[in-house]
Amino acid sequence: MFHARFAIALLGVLATASTVAGPTTYKIDPDHTFPSIEADHMGMSVWRGKFNRTTGQVTLDKAAGAGTLSVDIDLGSIDFGQDALNALMAKPEYFDTARQPKAAYAGTLAGFVDGRPTRVDGTLTLRGVTRPVTLDIKSFKCMPHPVLKRDWCGADAYATLNREDFGIVAGKDWGFSMEVGLRIQVEAVAEH
Repeated sequence: MFHARFAIALLGVLATASTVAGPTTYKIDPDHTFPSIEADHMGMSVWRGKFNRTTGQVTLDKAAGAGTLSVDIDLGSIDFGQDALNALMAKPEYFDTARQPKAAYAGTLAGFVDGRPTRVDGTLTLRGVTRPVTLDIKSFKCMPHPVLKRDWCGADAYATLNREDFGIVAGKDWGFSMEVGLRIQVEAVAEH
């Protein structure tokens, strides 16, 4: 009799724990999150630049296989390793940072396999234009943060987009490809 009552009580505790678990909110770590772009230079080379200032959050419900991602990117923080090119990107024909200082990506984690998302179905807003962009997640991992002692997740996500879709056509007449690679390396720590 004692064992039956204990088993019923244990099942009740586990059921309560599973309903309470639900989604966890993670704050993006700006010191370990650097969206980057890869853009053609007239077919001669590929220029790579990273954005140094990023904020955002992730929600993740591991048990349900669901979640969301939102990332705000400070376009003025672009760093190609060349000051003149960084300044050029702020101009109206490129990012137009005087009028649109930020880009935003928002989406839903999807395609879960073994408890891990394989893609994000979302939208990118750049220069006031919003277009669908799916990020393919190449790696995804969660573990306890060794210092903060909270859940800690990281991912590497990739997409290819057409910059002309966002009104950036500078260089097209000279033979620049309009295709741009977008990469988001992200780490986030649970808020509680």
